[in-house]
Amino acid sequence: MLNLQIPHATTLSALRARVRSWRSDGLSVGFVPTMGALHQGHLALVQLAKAQCDRVVASIYVNPAQFAPGEDFEAYPRSVIEDSQKLTEARCDLVYLPTTEVIYPEGFATTISMTGPALGLESDARPHFFNGVATVVAKLLNQVRPDVAVFGEKDYQQLLVIRQLARDLDLGVDIIAGETVRERDGLALSSRNAYLNAEDRQRAGQLNQILKLCAAALADGQSIAQARQAALDACQAGFDGVDYVEVRCAGSLAELGEGRLGVPARVLAAVRLGQTRLIDNCAATPS
Repeated sequence: MLNLQIPHATTLSALRARVRSWRSDGLSVGFVPTMGALHQGHLALVQLAKAQCDRVVASIYVNPAQFAPGEDFEAYPRSVIEDSQKLTEARCDLVYLPTTEVIYPEGFATTISMTGPALGLESDARPHFFNGVATVVAKLLNQVRPDVAVFGEKDYQQLLVIRQLARDLDLGVDIIAGETVRERDGLALSSRNAYLNAEDRQRAGQLNQILKLCAAALADGQSIAQARQAALDACQAGFDGVDYVEVRCAGSLAELGEGRLGVPARVLAAVRLGQTRLIDNCAATPS
Protein backbone atom coordinates (compact mmCIF):
# COMPACT_ATOMS: atom_id res chain seq x y z
CA MET A 1 0.00 0.00 0.00
CA LEU A 2 1.40 3.36 -1.04
CA ASN A 3 1.55 6.03 1.65
CA LEU A 4 0.65 9.11 -0.39
CA GLN A 5 -0.92 12.37 0.71
CA ILE A 6 -2.86 12.80 -2.53
CA PRO A 7 -5.94 10.65 -3.24
CA HIS A 8 -4.87 7.88 -5.58
CA ALA A 9 -6.22 4.86 -7.42
CA THR A 10 -4.35 1.79 -8.61
CA THR A 11 -7.31 -0.12 -10.04
CA LEU A 12 -9.83 0.70 -12.73
CA SER A 13 -12.73 0.20 -10.35
CA ALA A 14 -11.30 2.70 -7.83
CA LEU A 15 -10.60 5.22 -10.58
CA ARG A 16 -14.07 4.99 -12.05
CA ALA A 17 -15.75 5.17 -8.63
CA ARG A 18 -14.02 8.48 -7.93
CA VAL A 19 -14.77 9.90 -11.39
CA ARG A 20 -18.39 8.70 -11.14
CA SER A 21 -18.81 10.55 -7.84
CA TRP A 22 -17.59 13.76 -9.47
CA ARG A 23 -19.92 13.26 -12.41
CA SER A 24 -22.88 12.74 -10.07
CA ASP A 25 -22.09 16.16 -8.61
CA GLY A 26 -22.11 17.71 -12.07
CA LEU A 27 -18.36 18.32 -12.15
CA SER A 28 -16.19 18.32 -15.27
CA VAL A 29 -13.02 16.19 -15.42
CA GLY A 30 -9.61 16.95 -16.87
CA PHE A 31 -6.81 14.45 -17.43
CA VAL A 32 -3.01 14.73 -17.68
CA PRO A 33 -1.30 11.44 -18.60
CA THR A 34 2.41 11.22 -17.68
CA MET A 35 5.20 8.70 -17.33
CA GLY A 36 6.31 10.26 -14.06
CA ALA A 37 9.67 11.90 -13.25
CA LEU A 38 7.58 15.06 -13.10
CA HIS A 39 8.98 18.54 -13.68
CA GLN A 40 7.48 22.00 -13.98
CA GLY A 41 6.36 21.27 -17.53
CA HIS A 42 4.07 18.49 -16.30
CA LEU A 43 2.77 20.65 -13.48
CA ALA A 44 1.96 23.43 -15.94
CA LEU A 45 -0.24 20.92 -17.79
CA VAL A 46 -2.02 20.13 -14.51
CA GLN A 47 -2.56 23.85 -13.93
CA LEU A 48 -3.98 24.22 -17.43
CA ALA A 49 -6.33 21.31 -16.81
CA LYS A 50 -7.38 22.90 -13.50
CA ALA A 51 -8.25 26.09 -15.38
CA GLN A 52 -10.44 24.09 -17.78
CA CYS A 53 -12.16 21.63 -15.43
CA ASP A 54 -13.52 21.19 -11.93
CA ARG A 55 -11.44 18.11 -11.12
CA VAL A 56 -8.16 16.80 -12.54
CA VAL A 57 -6.73 13.28 -12.74
CA ALA A 58 -3.03 12.76 -13.50
CA SER A 59 -1.76 9.31 -14.37
CA ILE A 60 1.74 7.95 -13.87
CA TYR A 61 2.60 4.93 -15.99
CA VAL A 62 5.81 4.08 -17.82
CA ASN A 63 4.43 2.45 -20.94
CA PRO A 64 6.58 -0.48 -22.14
CA ALA A 65 4.83 -0.55 -25.52
CA GLN A 66 6.49 2.68 -26.65
CA PHE A 67 10.04 1.52 -25.87
CA ALA A 68 11.98 -0.57 -28.37
CA PRO A 69 14.59 -3.14 -27.30
CA GLY A 70 17.74 -1.28 -26.27
CA GLU A 71 15.90 1.91 -25.29
CA ASP A 72 15.78 3.21 -21.73
CA PHE A 73 12.66 1.51 -20.35
CA GLU A 74 14.44 -0.04 -17.36
CA ALA A 75 16.52 3.09 -16.71
CA TYR A 76 13.65 5.56 -17.16
CA PRO A 77 13.43 7.58 -13.91
CA ARG A 78 10.69 6.48 -11.53
CA SER A 79 9.85 8.59 -8.46
CA VAL A 80 6.24 8.03 -7.44
CA ILE A 81 6.56 9.50 -3.93
CA GLU A 82 8.22 12.70 -5.16
CA ASP A 83 5.85 12.93 -8.12
CA SER A 84 2.81 12.58 -5.87
CA GLN A 85 4.09 15.35 -3.62
CA LYS A 86 4.44 17.64 -6.63
CA LEU A 87 0.92 16.79 -7.78
CA THR A 88 -0.37 17.52 -4.28
CA GLU A 89 1.24 20.97 -4.40
CA ALA A 90 -0.25 21.52 -7.88
CA ARG A 91 -3.73 20.78 -6.41
CA CYS A 92 -4.30 17.74 -8.61
CA ASP A 93 -7.38 15.90 -7.35
CA LEU A 94 -6.41 12.28 -8.05
CA VAL A 95 -3.32 10.41 -9.20
CA TYR A 96 -3.96 7.24 -11.17
CA LEU A 97 -1.20 4.64 -10.74
CA PRO A 98 -2.17 1.65 -12.88
CA THR A 99 0.01 -1.42 -12.99
CA THR A 100 0.88 -3.15 -16.25
CA GLU A 101 -1.66 -5.83 -15.31
CA VAL A 102 -4.34 -3.10 -15.37
CA ILE A 103 -3.22 -1.59 -18.67
CA TYR A 104 -2.22 -4.79 -20.48
CA PRO A 105 -3.96 -7.67 -18.70
CA GLU A 106 -3.22 -11.26 -19.60
CA GLY A 107 -4.53 -11.98 -23.09
CA PHE A 108 -4.39 -8.34 -24.22
CA ALA A 109 -4.21 -8.50 -28.03
CA THR A 110 -5.04 -5.05 -29.44
CA THR A 111 -2.71 -2.47 -30.93
CA ILE A 112 -3.70 0.80 -32.59
CA SER A 113 -1.80 1.49 -35.82
CA MET A 114 -1.34 5.17 -36.67
CA THR A 115 -0.54 6.83 -39.98
CA GLY A 116 -1.23 10.48 -40.92
CA PRO A 117 0.77 12.76 -38.59
CA ALA A 118 2.52 9.70 -37.14
CA LEU A 119 4.49 9.14 -40.36
CA GLY A 120 8.10 10.30 -40.54
CA LEU A 121 10.10 12.38 -38.03
CA GLU A 122 9.99 10.40 -34.78
CA SER A 123 8.70 7.32 -36.58
CA ASP A 124 11.81 7.18 -38.77
CA ALA A 125 14.03 6.73 -35.71
CA ARG A 126 11.47 4.91 -33.56
CA PRO A 127 9.01 3.05 -35.83
CA HIS A 128 7.35 1.34 -32.85
CA PHE A 129 6.72 4.53 -30.94
CA PHE A 130 3.40 6.02 -31.98
CA ASN A 131 1.53 2.73 -32.11
CA GLY A 132 2.58 2.19 -28.49
CA VAL A 133 1.60 5.74 -27.54
CA ALA A 134 -1.75 5.57 -29.34
CA THR A 135 -2.65 2.25 -27.74
CA VAL A 136 -1.91 3.33 -24.17
CA VAL A 137 -3.48 6.79 -24.59
CA ALA A 138 -6.67 5.30 -26.04
CA LYS A 139 -6.79 2.90 -23.12
CA LEU A 140 -6.21 5.64 -20.52
CA LEU A 141 -8.76 7.98 -22.10
CA ASN A 142 -11.33 5.21 -22.07
CA GLN A 143 -10.53 4.41 -18.44
CA VAL A 144 -10.71 8.00 -17.18
CA ARG A 145 -13.31 9.27 -19.68
CA PRO A 146 -12.39 12.93 -19.19
CA ASP A 147 -13.93 16.00 -20.79
CA VAL A 148 -10.49 17.45 -21.50
CA ALA A 149 -7.02 15.91 -21.78
CA VAL A 150 -3.88 18.04 -21.82
CA PHE A 151 -0.66 17.26 -23.70
CA GLY A 152 2.48 19.34 -24.07
CA GLU A 153 3.62 21.02 -27.27
CA LYS A 154 7.20 19.87 -26.69
CA ASP A 155 6.16 16.51 -28.10
CA TYR A 156 4.44 18.24 -31.01
CA GLN A 157 4.12 15.23 -33.29
CA GLN A 158 2.68 13.21 -30.43
CA LEU A 159 0.15 16.00 -29.78
CA LEU A 160 -1.07 15.84 -33.39
CA VAL A 161 -1.16 12.03 -33.33
CA ILE A 162 -3.35 12.06 -30.22
CA ARG A 163 -5.67 14.67 -31.71
CA GLN A 164 -6.02 12.43 -34.78
CA LEU A 165 -6.67 9.43 -32.55
CA ALA A 166 -9.39 11.25 -30.61
CA ARG A 167 -11.11 12.40 -33.82
CA ASP A 168 -10.89 9.11 -35.64
CA LEU A 169 -12.19 7.01 -32.74
CA ASP A 170 -14.86 9.53 -31.62
CA LEU A 171 -13.44 9.49 -28.11
CA GLY A 172 -15.44 12.53 -27.05
CA VAL A 173 -12.54 14.31 -25.38
CA ASP A 174 -11.15 17.76 -26.10
CA ILE A 175 -7.35 17.57 -26.57
CA ILE A 176 -5.75 20.76 -25.26
CA ALA A 177 -2.12 21.79 -25.94
CA GLY A 178 0.11 23.15 -23.20
CA GLU A 179 3.01 25.45 -24.10
CA THR A 180 6.53 24.11 -23.69
CA VAL A 181 8.15 25.10 -20.40
CA ARG A 182 11.85 25.92 -20.73
CA GLU A 183 14.99 26.52 -18.74
CA ARG A 184 16.49 30.02 -18.85
CA ASP A 185 18.73 29.09 -21.79
CA GLY A 186 15.77 27.76 -23.78
CA LEU A 187 16.19 24.04 -23.16
CA ALA A 188 12.77 22.39 -23.11
CA LEU A 189 12.07 20.65 -19.81
CA SER A 190 12.18 16.87 -20.16
CA SER A 191 12.53 13.97 -17.75
CA ARG A 192 15.45 12.74 -19.86
CA ASN A 193 17.41 15.95 -19.24
CA ALA A 194 18.52 14.24 -16.05
CA TYR A 195 20.74 12.03 -18.22
CA LEU A 196 22.85 15.01 -19.39
CA ASN A 197 26.28 15.48 -17.85
CA ALA A 198 27.45 19.01 -17.01
CA GLU A 199 29.22 19.58 -20.34
CA ASP A 200 26.32 18.30 -22.43
CA ARG A 201 23.86 20.35 -20.39
CA GLN A 202 25.77 23.49 -21.39
CA ARG A 203 25.45 22.55 -25.05
CA ALA A 204 21.81 21.47 -24.91
CA GLY A 205 20.35 24.98 -24.85
CA GLN A 206 21.62 25.57 -28.39
CA LEU A 207 18.81 23.52 -29.87
CA ASN A 208 16.03 25.97 -29.16
CA GLN A 209 18.17 28.87 -30.37
CA ILE A 210 18.84 27.10 -33.68
CA LEU A 211 15.14 26.43 -34.21
CA LYS A 212 14.20 30.02 -33.42
CA LEU A 213 16.78 31.30 -35.92
CA CYS A 214 15.30 28.98 -38.55
CA ALA A 215 11.79 30.26 -37.83
CA ALA A 216 13.01 33.87 -38.03
CA ALA A 217 14.67 33.20 -41.39
CA LEU A 218 11.44 31.72 -42.73
CA ALA A 219 9.48 34.75 -41.51
CA ASP A 220 11.99 36.98 -43.32
CA GLY A 221 11.25 35.19 -46.58
CA GLN A 222 14.16 32.79 -46.82
CA SER A 223 13.28 29.55 -48.60
CA ILE A 224 12.42 26.46 -46.62
CA ALA A 225 15.37 24.65 -48.18
CA GLN A 226 17.89 27.37 -47.18
CA ALA A 227 16.53 27.85 -43.66
CA ARG A 228 16.36 24.13 -43.00
CA GLN A 229 19.89 23.55 -44.31
CA ALA A 230 21.28 26.30 -42.08
CA ALA A 231 19.56 24.76 -39.06
CA LEU A 232 20.79 21.29 -40.01
CA ASP A 233 24.36 22.55 -40.39
CA ALA A 234 24.17 24.24 -36.98
CA CYS A 235 22.82 21.09 -35.33
CA GLN A 236 25.50 18.93 -36.94
CA ALA A 237 28.16 21.33 -35.64
CA GLY A 238 26.72 21.61 -32.15
CA PHE A 239 25.58 18.08 -31.30
CA ASP A 240 26.90 14.53 -31.43
CA GLY A 241 24.23 13.34 -33.85
CA VAL A 242 21.16 14.60 -35.71
CA ASP A 243 18.10 12.45 -36.40
CA TYR A 244 16.20 15.17 -38.26
CA VAL A 245 15.63 18.87 -38.76
CA GLU A 246 12.41 19.54 -40.67
CA VAL A 247 9.92 22.28 -41.51
CA ARG A 248 6.39 20.88 -41.68
CA CYS A 249 2.80 22.11 -41.89
CA ALA A 250 1.71 23.06 -38.38
CA GLY A 251 -1.72 21.45 -38.69
CA SER A 252 -0.86 18.14 -40.33
CA LEU A 253 2.94 17.78 -40.38
CA ALA A 254 2.74 17.40 -44.16
CA GLU A 255 5.91 18.20 -46.08
CA LEU A 256 6.00 21.71 -47.55
CA GLY A 257 8.49 21.63 -50.40
CA GLU A 258 11.56 23.87 -50.67
CA GLY A 259 10.23 27.32 -51.61
CA ARG A 260 9.13 30.18 -49.40
CA LEU A 261 6.85 29.38 -46.51
CA GLY A 262 3.19 29.98 -47.34
CA VAL A 263 1.34 28.46 -44.38
CA PRO A 264 1.82 28.28 -40.60
CA ALA A 265 4.53 25.72 -39.95
CA ARG A 266 6.52 24.00 -37.27
CA VAL A 267 10.30 23.62 -37.19
CA LEU A 268 11.09 20.28 -35.53
CA ALA A 269 14.37 18.62 -34.62
CA ALA A 270 15.80 15.63 -32.81
CA VAL A 271 19.48 15.56 -31.84
CA ARG A 272 21.78 13.54 -29.64
CA LEU A 273 24.21 14.52 -26.91
CA GLY A 274 26.12 11.46 -25.79
CA GLN A 275 23.48 8.86 -24.99
CA THR A 276 20.72 11.46 -24.54
CA ARG A 277 18.22 12.25 -27.29
CA LEU A 278 16.68 15.74 -27.28
CA ILE A 279 13.63 16.83 -29.25
CA ASP A 280 12.21 20.32 -29.65
CA ASN A 281 10.14 22.45 -32.00
CA CYS A 282 8.97 25.99 -32.54
CA ALA A 283 6.29 27.76 -34.55
CA ALA A 284 7.11 29.44 -37.86
CA THR A 285 4.86 31.87 -39.71
CA PRO A 286 4.98 33.04 -43.34
CA SER A 287 6.48 36.42 -44.19
